[in-house]
Amino acid sequence: MPHIQAFTLSDFDYALPPELIAQFPLPVRSASRLLDGRSGEPVDRTFADLPSLLQPGDLLVFNNTKVLNARLRAVKASGGAIEILVERLLSPTLALTQLRASHAPKPGTRILIAGKYHAEIVGRDDRFFQVQLESDDFETLMREVGELPLPPYMQRAAAEGDTERYQTVYAQHEGAVAAPTAGLHFDEATLTACRERGIAMTQVTLHVGAGTFLPVKTDNIAEHKMHRERYVLSQQTVDAIKACKARGGRVVAVGTTSVRTLEGCVRECGELRAHESETDIFITPGYEFKVVDALLTNFHLPKSTLLMLVSAFAGYEHIRALYTHAIEQRYRFFSYGDAMLLQKNTP
Repeated sequence: MPHIQAFTLSDFDYALPPELIAQFPLPVRSASRLLDGRSGEPVDRTFADLPSLLQPGDLLVFNNTKVLNARLRAVKASGGAIEILVERLLSPTLALTQLRASHAPKPGTRILIAGKYHAEIVGRDDRFFQVQLESDDFETLMREVGELPLPPYMQRAAAEGDTERYQTVYAQHEGAVAAPTAGLHFDEATLTACRERGIAMTQVTLHVGAGTFLPVKTDNIAEHKMHRERYVLSQQTVDAIKACKARGGRVVAVGTTSVRTLEGCVRECGELRAHESETDIFITPGYEFKVVDALLTNFHLPKSTLLMLVSAFAGYEHIRALYTHAIEQRYRFFSYGDAMLLQKNTP
């Protein structure tokens, strides 16, 4: 495997036929396919097989964040349309956002959201804009007039069915603007089957930000500035992970957001402990994983930081081979797509 310094952005590119990008979810969550990539040769399975691939005593770590209705429609005084995607709330009336408009608004620009909420662009930080409401609060506004923010590659507006299917069945804490998509495959039947097999479960909270879809723009990946995401790691979860390690079980992260929470905490605190903070951890090949032993994940965009993360976890060449196999076998990609199961690479 190439050394970290040898990697450039083009090393994480691949050609994906557009028709393999899943635009809609399957009728049944657990009907997705599962690419078993734990060994050298890929094995084609279904997601319903997952409980049988795990061992009694293993621990599944879920991200229980809940997606906000974070997409808002607004107009400038000139009449120009603006699409607002709330990244996160800085206060009840102040939000960090991404904006789409024919011309990027300058600080001081006044806007009207959904024809009734007055607001002002009060600052800009690189690709993000700060939007200040004059009254009310963003949580109320998003509940009343917000739209579910489907990822840009779906190329469609959210439909009624997305309200349920773009949330995990265990979602609890509102704050994300994108779903932790590896968890979308779990339904109550699969969770029950895992419990009956003796597989333990615990949860973290990481509020996925819109920055997860931002492209890496520098060819030298070490120069990329990672976005920050807020997370909460409870003492109960820390105890569950320590107990799993003590009994010889594997910590199985459900999604890259669970990985970022656990590994980000260790990087910040020097150990795994109950903590609430923000992480901007950027995991690339060469990173030594401290907590996670296995990973359940969807397929990620070319040149994305998440593709770099899974390459670090399972091995760069192995991931390339798995993606080639998935494309040849017509797997469905991205948020509503299929899943893969990986184990930590041990050089």
